[in-house]
Amino acid sequence: MFYKSIAVSVLAVSVAVVPVEPVKADAGDFIAGALIGGIVGHAATKEAQRKKQRTTYRKTYRKSYRPRLPSTQEGREIQASLNYFGFNAGTVDGQLGKRSRSAISTYQAYMGYPATGQLTPYEQNLLITSYNRAQAGGYATNQQIAANPDGTRGLLKTYRSELAGQQAPTAVVPQTTVVVTPQPAVPPVGTTTTTTVVAAAPSVAETPAAPTAQAKAALPNFLGGGAQQSLASHCNTVSLLTNSNGGFTTAAQMTDPQQALNEQFCLARTYAIADSEKLIGKVTGFTPTQVADQCEGFGPAMKEHVAALSLKSMNEVKADVSNFILTTGMSPAQLKGTARICLGVGYRTDDMDVALGSALLLHAMGQGVYGELMGHHLAQGFGTAQRTDMARVWYEDSLRAVDSGAEAVFAPGQPERTELLRKASLSLGTNSSSSAAPETIQPVSAIPTFSVND
Repeated sequence: MFYKSIAVSVLAVSVAVVPVEPVKADAGDFIAGALIGGIVGHAATKEAQRKKQRTTYRKTYRKSYRPRLPSTQEGREIQASLNYFGFNAGTVDGQLGKRSRSAISTYQAYMGYPATGQLTPYEQNLLITSYNRAQAGGYATNQQIAANPDGTRGLLKTYRSELAGQQAPTAVVPQTTVVVTPQPAVPPVGTTTTTTVVAAAPSVAETPAAPTAQAKAALPNFLGGGAQQSLASHCNTVSLLTNSNGGFTTAAQMTDPQQALNEQFCLARTYAIADSEKLIGKVTGFTPTQVADQCEGFGPAMKEHVAALSLKSMNEVKADVSNFILTTGMSPAQLKGTARICLGVGYRTDDMDVALGSALLLHAMGQGVYGELMGHHLAQGFGTAQRTDMARVWYEDSLRAVDSGAEAVFAPGQPERTELLRKASLSLGTNSSSSAAPETIQPVSAIPTFSVND
Protein backbone atom coordinates (compact mmCIF):
# COMPACT_ATOMS: atom_id res chain seq x y z
CA MET A 1 0.00 0.00 0.00
CA PHE A 2 2.89 2.28 0.78
CA TYR A 3 4.55 1.71 -2.59
CA LYS A 4 1.25 2.27 -4.30
CA SER A 5 0.81 5.65 -2.64
CA ILE A 6 4.27 6.75 -3.64
CA ALA A 7 3.64 5.78 -7.25
CA VAL A 8 0.39 7.71 -7.31
CA SER A 9 2.04 10.77 -5.80
CA VAL A 10 4.89 10.78 -8.32
CA LEU A 11 2.45 10.44 -11.15
CA ALA A 12 0.36 13.32 -9.86
CA VAL A 13 3.38 15.59 -9.57
CA SER A 14 4.56 14.80 -13.07
CA VAL A 15 1.13 15.58 -14.45
CA ALA A 16 0.96 18.87 -12.60
CA VAL A 17 4.43 20.05 -13.69
CA VAL A 18 4.58 18.96 -17.37
CA PRO A 19 1.75 19.77 -19.87
CA VAL A 20 0.53 16.54 -21.27
CA GLU A 21 -1.42 17.52 -24.39
CA PRO A 22 1.27 19.46 -26.30
CA VAL A 23 3.89 16.85 -25.58
CA LYS A 24 1.65 14.11 -26.85
CA ALA A 25 0.76 16.06 -29.92
CA ASP A 26 4.42 16.87 -30.77
CA ALA A 27 5.56 13.35 -30.10
CA GLY A 28 2.76 11.97 -32.23
CA ASP A 29 3.68 14.21 -35.16
CA PHE A 30 7.32 13.29 -34.88
CA ILE A 31 6.64 9.59 -34.57
CA ALA A 32 4.13 9.67 -37.44
CA GLY A 33 6.52 11.68 -39.64
CA ALA A 34 9.39 9.43 -38.82
CA LEU A 35 7.27 6.34 -39.53
CA ILE A 36 5.94 7.65 -42.85
CA GLY A 37 9.37 8.89 -43.90
CA GLY A 38 10.86 5.52 -43.03
CA ILE A 39 8.23 3.68 -45.04
CA VAL A 40 8.66 6.00 -48.03
CA GLY A 41 12.42 5.85 -47.80
CA HIS A 42 12.33 2.08 -47.51
CA ALA A 43 10.02 1.84 -50.52
CA ALA A 44 12.23 4.18 -52.53
CA THR A 45 15.26 2.13 -51.61
CA LYS A 46 13.53 -1.11 -52.61
CA GLU A 47 12.39 0.45 -55.92
CA ALA A 48 15.92 1.66 -56.64
CA GLN A 49 17.19 -1.83 -55.93
CA ARG A 50 14.60 -3.33 -58.25
CA LYS A 51 15.54 -0.86 -61.01
CA LYS A 52 19.17 -1.65 -60.49
CA GLN A 53 18.40 -5.35 -60.72
CA ARG A 54 16.42 -4.86 -63.93
CA THR A 55 19.20 -2.75 -65.44
CA THR A 56 21.78 -5.31 -64.50
CA TYR A 57 19.67 -8.05 -66.09
CA ARG A 58 19.36 -6.18 -69.37
CA LYS A 59 23.06 -5.48 -69.50
CA THR A 60 23.84 -9.09 -68.83
CA TYR A 61 21.43 -10.13 -71.60
CA ARG A 62 22.98 -7.76 -74.11
CA LYS A 63 26.46 -8.91 -73.31
CA SER A 64 25.47 -12.51 -74.00
CA TYR A 65 23.88 -11.63 -77.38
CA ARG A 66 25.90 -12.84 -80.37
CA PRO A 67 25.71 -10.69 -83.54
CA ARG A 68 24.39 -12.30 -86.74
CA LEU A 69 27.10 -13.49 -89.11
CA PRO A 70 27.18 -11.97 -92.61
CA SER A 71 25.51 -13.99 -95.35
CA THR A 72 27.46 -14.36 -98.62
CA GLN A 73 26.99 -16.18 -101.91
CA GLU A 74 30.34 -17.85 -101.38
CA GLY A 75 29.09 -19.13 -98.02
CA ARG A 76 25.97 -20.57 -99.66
CA GLU A 77 28.07 -22.40 -102.24
CA ILE A 78 30.27 -23.87 -99.52
CA GLN A 79 27.29 -24.98 -97.42
CA ALA A 80 25.42 -26.48 -100.39
CA SER A 81 28.54 -28.40 -101.42
CA LEU A 82 29.16 -29.69 -97.88
CA ASN A 83 25.55 -30.85 -97.52
CA TYR A 84 25.61 -32.61 -100.88
CA PHE A 85 28.66 -34.67 -99.92
CA GLY A 86 27.19 -35.58 -96.54
CA PHE A 87 29.00 -33.08 -94.31
CA ASN A 88 26.05 -31.54 -92.46
CA ALA A 89 26.39 -27.75 -92.56
CA GLY A 90 22.73 -27.13 -91.71
CA THR A 91 20.56 -24.57 -93.47
CA VAL A 92 22.08 -23.00 -96.59
CA ASP A 93 21.94 -19.37 -95.44
CA GLY A 94 25.42 -18.19 -96.38
CA GLN A 95 26.51 -17.79 -92.74
CA LEU A 96 29.56 -19.87 -91.93
CA GLY A 97 28.89 -20.37 -88.24
CA LYS A 98 29.82 -23.07 -85.75
CA ARG A 99 27.90 -25.83 -87.53
CA SER A 100 29.41 -24.99 -90.91
CA ARG A 101 32.92 -24.87 -89.44
CA SER A 102 32.36 -28.29 -87.89
CA ALA A 103 31.25 -29.63 -91.30
CA ILE A 104 34.35 -28.11 -92.91
CA SER A 105 36.56 -29.84 -90.33
CA THR A 106 34.86 -33.17 -91.06
CA TYR A 107 35.39 -32.64 -94.80
CA GLN A 108 39.06 -31.79 -94.24
CA ALA A 109 39.59 -34.84 -92.05
CA TYR A 110 37.96 -37.12 -94.64
CA MET A 111 40.19 -35.76 -97.39
CA GLY A 112 43.32 -36.04 -95.21
CA TYR A 113 43.81 -32.30 -94.68
CA PRO A 114 44.37 -30.55 -91.32
CA ALA A 115 40.95 -30.18 -89.67
CA THR A 116 41.11 -26.44 -89.01
CA GLY A 117 37.55 -25.48 -89.91
CA GLN A 118 38.96 -22.86 -92.27
CA LEU A 119 39.16 -23.78 -95.97
CA THR A 120 42.30 -23.11 -97.94
CA PRO A 121 41.77 -21.83 -101.53
CA TYR A 122 42.62 -25.29 -102.89
CA GLU A 123 40.25 -27.10 -100.50
CA GLN A 124 37.42 -24.67 -101.29
CA ASN A 125 37.97 -24.90 -105.04
CA LEU A 126 38.02 -28.71 -104.95
CA LEU A 127 34.83 -28.80 -102.85
CA ILE A 128 32.77 -26.40 -105.00
CA THR A 129 34.11 -27.62 -108.35
CA SER A 130 33.35 -31.22 -107.37
CA TYR A 131 29.82 -30.23 -106.37
CA ASN A 132 29.16 -28.47 -109.68
CA ARG A 133 30.65 -31.39 -111.60
CA ALA A 134 28.51 -33.90 -109.72
CA GLN A 135 25.39 -31.81 -110.35
CA ALA A 136 26.14 -31.67 -114.06
CA GLY A 137 26.99 -35.37 -114.33
CA GLY A 138 23.41 -36.64 -114.24
CA TYR A 139 23.11 -40.41 -114.64
CA ALA A 140 26.87 -40.86 -114.84
CA THR A 141 27.24 -39.33 -111.39
CA ASN A 142 24.60 -41.67 -109.96
CA GLN A 143 26.49 -44.69 -111.28
CA GLN A 144 29.77 -43.43 -109.83
CA ILE A 145 28.10 -42.99 -106.43
CA ALA A 146 26.58 -46.47 -106.56
CA ALA A 147 29.93 -48.03 -107.45
CA ASN A 148 31.90 -46.20 -104.75
CA PRO A 149 32.03 -47.73 -101.24
CA ASP A 150 32.01 -44.22 -99.72
CA GLY A 151 28.91 -43.23 -101.70
CA THR A 152 28.57 -39.54 -102.53
CA ARG A 153 31.63 -38.58 -100.48
CA GLY A 154 33.74 -40.87 -102.60
CA LEU A 155 33.24 -38.53 -105.56
CA LEU A 156 35.55 -36.02 -103.88
CA LYS A 157 38.49 -38.42 -103.85
CA THR A 158 37.65 -39.67 -107.34
CA TYR A 159 37.65 -36.15 -108.78
CA ARG A 160 40.82 -35.24 -106.89
CA SER A 161 42.59 -38.30 -108.31
CA GLU A 162 41.49 -37.35 -111.82
CA LEU A 163 42.78 -33.82 -111.37
CA ALA A 164 46.11 -35.23 -110.25
CA GLY A 165 46.31 -37.34 -113.41
CA GLN A 166 45.56 -40.63 -111.67
CA GLN A 167 43.02 -43.13 -112.94
CA ALA A 168 40.29 -43.50 -110.34
CA PRO A 169 38.88 -47.03 -109.99
CA THR A 170 35.47 -47.41 -111.56
CA ALA A 171 33.01 -50.26 -111.60
CA VAL A 172 32.40 -52.12 -114.83
CA VAL A 173 28.77 -51.51 -115.75
CA PRO A 174 27.08 -53.56 -118.47
CA GLN A 175 25.84 -51.35 -121.26
CA THR A 176 23.76 -51.96 -124.34
CA THR A 177 25.07 -50.51 -127.59
CA VAL A 178 22.68 -50.26 -130.51
CA VAL A 179 24.35 -50.50 -133.94
CA VAL A 180 22.19 -49.48 -136.90
CA THR A 181 22.92 -51.45 -140.07
CA PRO A 182 22.97 -49.15 -143.17
CA GLN A 183 20.00 -49.69 -145.46
CA PRO A 184 19.90 -49.80 -149.27
CA ALA A 185 19.74 -46.51 -151.17
CA VAL A 186 15.95 -46.80 -151.49
CA PRO A 187 14.71 -48.79 -148.48
CA PRO A 188 11.15 -50.03 -148.26
CA VAL A 189 8.91 -47.55 -146.47
CA GLY A 190 8.49 -48.25 -142.75
CA THR A 191 11.31 -50.82 -142.45
CA THR A 192 14.21 -50.53 -140.03
CA THR A 193 16.86 -53.15 -139.40
CA THR A 194 18.79 -52.95 -136.12
CA THR A 195 21.21 -55.21 -134.36
CA THR A 196 21.59 -55.05 -130.57
CA VAL A 197 24.99 -55.88 -129.12
CA VAL A 198 25.52 -56.12 -125.36
CA ALA A 199 29.03 -55.18 -124.27
CA ALA A 200 30.79 -54.29 -121.05
CA ALA A 201 31.75 -50.63 -120.90
CA PRO A 202 34.10 -49.10 -118.33
CA SER A 203 32.05 -45.92 -118.12
CA VAL A 204 28.59 -44.62 -118.91
CA ALA A 205 29.77 -42.28 -121.64
CA GLU A 206 28.36 -43.15 -125.03
CA THR A 207 30.97 -44.66 -127.35
CA PRO A 208 30.49 -43.91 -131.05
CA ALA A 209 29.95 -46.97 -133.17
CA ALA A 210 32.92 -47.98 -135.30
CA PRO A 211 32.50 -47.12 -138.99
CA THR A 212 31.45 -50.07 -141.12
CA ALA A 213 32.45 -50.94 -144.66
CA GLN A 214 28.90 -50.30 -145.88
CA ALA A 215 28.79 -46.72 -144.55
CA LYS A 216 29.99 -44.72 -147.56
CA ALA A 217 27.56 -41.81 -147.40
CA ALA A 218 30.26 -39.40 -146.19
CA LEU A 219 33.98 -39.39 -145.51
CA PRO A 220 35.04 -39.10 -141.86
CA ASN A 221 36.26 -35.70 -140.71
CA PHE A 222 38.33 -35.82 -137.55
CA LEU A 223 39.66 -32.26 -137.60
CA GLY A 224 36.75 -30.26 -138.95
CA GLY A 225 36.81 -26.54 -139.51
CA GLY A 226 38.67 -24.68 -136.81
CA ALA A 227 39.81 -26.09 -133.50
CA GLN A 228 37.72 -29.05 -132.36
CA GLN A 229 39.72 -30.13 -129.33
CA SER A 230 37.78 -31.09 -126.22
CA LEU A 231 36.97 -28.14 -123.98
CA ALA A 232 36.21 -30.54 -121.13
CA SER A 233 39.72 -32.02 -121.37
CA HIS A 234 41.19 -28.53 -121.61
CA CYS A 235 39.37 -27.44 -118.44
CA ASN A 236 40.61 -30.51 -116.57
CA THR A 237 44.17 -29.46 -117.42
CA VAL A 238 43.46 -25.86 -116.40
CA SER A 239 41.99 -27.06 -113.10
CA LEU A 240 45.10 -29.12 -112.40
CA LEU A 241 47.32 -26.08 -112.97
CA THR A 242 45.03 -23.93 -110.83
CA ASN A 243 45.22 -26.37 -107.94
CA SER A 244 49.00 -26.70 -108.22
CA ASN A 245 49.29 -22.90 -108.10
CA GLY A 246 47.32 -22.69 -104.87
CA GLY A 247 44.00 -21.50 -106.29
CA PHE A 248 42.50 -19.14 -108.85
CA THR A 249 44.53 -16.22 -110.16
CA THR A 250 43.55 -12.82 -108.76
CA ALA A 251 43.93 -9.43 -110.41
CA ALA A 252 46.59 -8.42 -107.86
CA GLN A 253 48.79 -11.48 -108.38
CA MET A 254 48.23 -12.06 -112.13
CA THR A 255 51.39 -12.74 -114.11
CA ASP A 256 49.96 -14.92 -116.89
CA PRO A 257 46.84 -13.36 -118.48
CA GLN A 258 46.19 -16.46 -120.59
CA GLN A 259 46.08 -18.68 -117.52
CA ALA A 260 43.74 -16.22 -115.80
CA LEU A 261 41.37 -16.14 -118.80
CA ASN A 262 41.49 -19.94 -119.08
CA GLU A 263 40.50 -20.28 -115.43
CA GLN A 264 37.59 -17.89 -115.85
CA PHE A 265 36.51 -19.60 -119.08
CA CYS A 266 36.29 -22.97 -117.34
CA LEU A 267 34.59 -21.40 -114.32
CA ALA A 268 31.94 -19.86 -116.61
CA ARG A 269 31.48 -23.25 -118.30
CA THR A 270 30.88 -24.90 -114.91
CA TYR A 271 28.27 -22.29 -113.95
CA ALA A 272 26.52 -22.67 -117.32
CA ILE A 273 26.26 -26.45 -116.85
CA ALA A 274 24.92 -26.08 -113.31
CA ASP A 275 22.33 -23.50 -114.44
CA SER A 276 21.25 -25.78 -117.28
CA GLU A 277 20.78 -28.77 -114.95
CA LYS A 278 18.67 -26.66 -112.61
CA LEU A 279 16.41 -25.50 -115.45
CA ILE A 280 16.10 -29.00 -116.91
CA GLY A 281 14.54 -30.04 -113.60
CA LYS A 282 11.74 -27.55 -114.29
CA VAL A 283 11.06 -28.61 -117.87
CA THR A 284 7.69 -30.28 -118.35
CA GLY A 285 7.13 -33.11 -120.81
CA PHE A 286 10.81 -33.97 -121.46
CA THR A 287 13.35 -36.22 -119.79
CA PRO A 288 16.94 -34.92 -119.45
CA THR A 289 18.03 -37.22 -122.26
CA GLN A 290 15.27 -35.92 -124.54
CA VAL A 291 16.25 -32.34 -123.70
CA ALA A 292 19.86 -33.07 -124.69
CA ASP A 293 18.69 -34.66 -127.93
CA GLN A 294 16.53 -31.65 -128.72
CA CYS A 295 19.39 -29.24 -128.01
CA GLU A 296 21.36 -30.83 -130.82
CA GLY A 297 19.10 -28.77 -133.09
CA PHE A 298 20.98 -25.65 -132.07
CA GLY A 299 24.06 -26.92 -133.89
CA PRO A 300 22.81 -26.79 -137.49
CA ALA A 301 20.47 -23.90 -136.76
CA MET A 302 23.25 -21.61 -135.49
CA LYS A 303 26.22 -22.97 -137.44
CA GLU A 304 26.26 -20.06 -139.88
CA HIS A 305 26.37 -17.49 -137.11
CA VAL A 306 29.00 -19.42 -135.14
CA ALA A 307 31.20 -19.54 -138.25
CA ALA A 308 30.77 -15.77 -138.69
CA LEU A 309 32.28 -15.08 -135.26
CA SER A 310 35.82 -15.04 -136.62
CA LEU A 311 34.86 -13.33 -139.89
CA LYS A 312 32.40 -10.56 -139.05
CA SER A 313 32.42 -7.75 -136.54
CA MET A 314 30.50 -8.14 -133.30
CA ASN A 315 27.75 -5.73 -134.43
CA GLU A 316 27.28 -7.60 -137.71
CA VAL A 317 27.03 -10.95 -135.97
CA LYS A 318 24.59 -9.54 -133.43
CA ALA A 319 22.40 -8.06 -136.19
CA ASP A 320 22.36 -11.36 -138.11
CA VAL A 321 21.40 -13.33 -135.00
CA SER A 322 18.69 -10.79 -134.14
CA ASN A 323 17.18 -11.24 -137.62
CA PHE A 324 17.33 -15.00 -137.18
CA ILE A 325 15.47 -14.76 -133.86
CA LEU A 326 12.55 -13.10 -135.67
CA THR A 327 12.19 -16.17 -137.89
CA THR A 328 11.88 -18.63 -134.98
CA GLY A 329 8.36 -17.57 -133.96
CA MET A 330 9.29 -18.06 -130.29
CA SER A 331 8.63 -15.60 -127.49
CA PRO A 332 11.71 -13.99 -125.90
CA ALA A 333 11.04 -15.76 -122.59
CA GLN A 334 10.84 -19.15 -124.31
CA LEU A 335 13.96 -18.56 -126.34
CA LYS A 336 15.99 -17.30 -123.38
CA GLY A 337 15.06 -20.30 -121.22
CA THR A 338 15.78 -22.72 -124.04
CA ALA A 339 19.12 -21.07 -124.83
CA ARG A 340 20.20 -21.25 -121.18
CA ILE A 341 19.34 -24.95 -121.08
CA CYS A 342 21.13 -25.75 -124.33
CA LEU A 343 24.16 -23.64 -123.40
CA GLY A 344 24.92 -26.00 -120.52
CA VAL A 345 24.05 -29.07 -122.60
CA GLY A 346 26.49 -27.94 -125.28
CA TYR A 347 29.29 -27.54 -122.77
CA ARG A 348 28.47 -30.82 -121.04
CA THR A 349 28.49 -32.76 -124.32
CA ASP A 350 31.46 -30.82 -125.76
CA ASP A 351 29.34 -29.57 -128.68
CA MET A 352 30.73 -26.11 -129.36
CA ASP A 353 28.16 -25.26 -132.06
CA VAL A 354 25.36 -25.80 -129.55
CA ALA A 355 27.15 -23.91 -126.78
CA LEU A 356 28.24 -20.96 -128.93
CA GLY A 357 24.90 -20.80 -130.75
CA SER A 358 23.06 -20.62 -127.42
CA ALA A 359 25.41 -17.91 -126.11
CA LEU A 360 24.90 -15.85 -129.28
CA LEU A 361 21.11 -16.02 -128.90
CA LEU A 362 21.29 -14.85 -125.28
CA HIS A 363 23.63 -12.00 -126.20
CA ALA A 364 21.43 -10.87 -129.09
CA MET A 365 18.39 -10.80 -126.76
CA GLY A 366 19.98 -8.19 -124.52
CA GLN A 367 22.00 -10.43 -122.18
CA GLY A 368 25.27 -8.61 -122.78
CA VAL A 369 27.12 -10.43 -120.00
CA TYR A 370 27.17 -13.56 -122.19
CA GLY A 371 29.54 -11.75 -124.56
CA GLU A 372 32.29 -12.98 -122.26
CA LEU A 373 31.80 -16.51 -123.65
CA MET A 374 32.41 -15.41 -127.25
CA GLY A 375 35.53 -13.64 -126.02
CA HIS A 376 36.78 -16.84 -124.40
CA HIS A 377 36.10 -18.98 -127.47
CA LEU A 378 37.77 -16.52 -129.84
CA ALA A 379 40.75 -16.06 -127.50
CA GLN A 380 41.37 -19.80 -127.10
CA GLY A 381 40.08 -21.10 -130.45
CA PHE A 382 37.38 -23.50 -129.25
CA GLY A 383 34.58 -23.97 -131.78
CA THR A 384 35.83 -21.10 -133.93
CA ALA A 385 39.06 -19.80 -135.40
CA GLN A 386 41.35 -18.13 -132.88
CA ARG A 387 41.04 -14.34 -133.18
CA THR A 388 42.39 -12.56 -130.12
CA ASP A 389 41.73 -9.18 -131.74
CA MET A 390 38.00 -9.91 -132.00
CA ALA A 391 37.95 -11.61 -128.61
CA ARG A 392 38.82 -8.33 -126.91
CA VAL A 393 35.79 -6.61 -128.49
CA TRP A 394 33.44 -9.24 -127.04
CA TYR A 395 35.14 -9.03 -123.63
CA GLU A 396 34.73 -5.25 -123.61
CA ASP A 397 31.05 -5.55 -124.49
CA SER A 398 30.36 -7.93 -121.61
CA LEU A 399 32.29 -5.71 -119.17
CA ARG A 400 30.24 -2.70 -120.29
CA ALA A 401 27.09 -4.64 -119.50
CA VAL A 402 28.31 -5.38 -115.97
CA ASP A 403 29.42 -1.79 -115.47
CA SER A 404 25.92 -0.67 -116.52
CA GLY A 405 24.34 -2.72 -113.74
CA ALA A 406 23.63 -6.03 -115.49
CA GLU A 407 23.53 -8.98 -113.10
CA ALA A 408 26.52 -11.30 -113.32
CA VAL A 409 25.61 -14.84 -114.37
CA PHE A 410 29.00 -16.45 -113.76
CA ALA A 411 30.34 -16.42 -110.18
CA PRO A 412 27.92 -13.66 -109.06
CA GLY A 413 29.38 -13.71 -105.55
CA GLN A 414 32.82 -12.61 -106.78
CA PRO A 415 32.67 -8.93 -107.79
CA GLU A 416 36.46 -8.81 -108.12
CA ARG A 417 36.14 -11.14 -111.13
CA THR A 418 35.13 -8.21 -113.36
CA GLU A 419 38.41 -6.39 -112.79
CA LEU A 420 40.37 -9.60 -113.35
CA LEU A 421 38.70 -10.09 -116.75
CA ARG A 422 39.28 -6.44 -117.64
CA LYS A 423 42.97 -6.58 -116.76
CA ALA A 424 43.60 -9.94 -118.47
CA SER A 425 41.71 -9.08 -121.67
CA LEU A 426 43.72 -5.88 -122.14
CA SER A 427 46.68 -8.06 -123.13
CA LEU A 428 44.80 -9.30 -126.20
CA GLY A 429 45.04 -7.74 -129.71
CA THR A 430 43.39 -4.39 -130.36
CA ASN A 431 42.54 -4.82 -134.05
CA SER A 432 38.79 -5.51 -134.24
CA SER A 433 38.48 -5.25 -138.03
CA SER A 434 36.95 -8.26 -139.73
CA SER A 435 37.83 -10.20 -142.83
CA ALA A 436 35.64 -10.85 -145.81
CA ALA A 437 32.09 -11.94 -145.08
CA PRO A 438 31.30 -15.61 -145.53
CA GLU A 439 28.98 -16.99 -148.14
CA THR A 440 25.35 -16.51 -147.12
CA ILE A 441 23.71 -19.71 -145.91
CA GLN A 442 19.98 -20.07 -145.41
CA PRO A 443 19.52 -20.53 -141.64
CA VAL A 444 17.76 -23.58 -140.27
CA SER A 445 14.68 -22.54 -138.32
CA ALA A 446 13.85 -25.84 -136.60
CA ILE A 447 15.27 -25.28 -133.12
CA PRO A 448 13.90 -26.78 -129.91
CA THR A 449 11.68 -24.98 -127.43
CA PHE A 450 11.05 -25.88 -123.81
CA SER A 451 8.48 -24.60 -121.30
CA VAL A 452 10.19 -23.88 -118.01
CA ASN A 453 8.12 -23.71 -114.82
CA ASP A 454 9.65 -21.22 -112.38
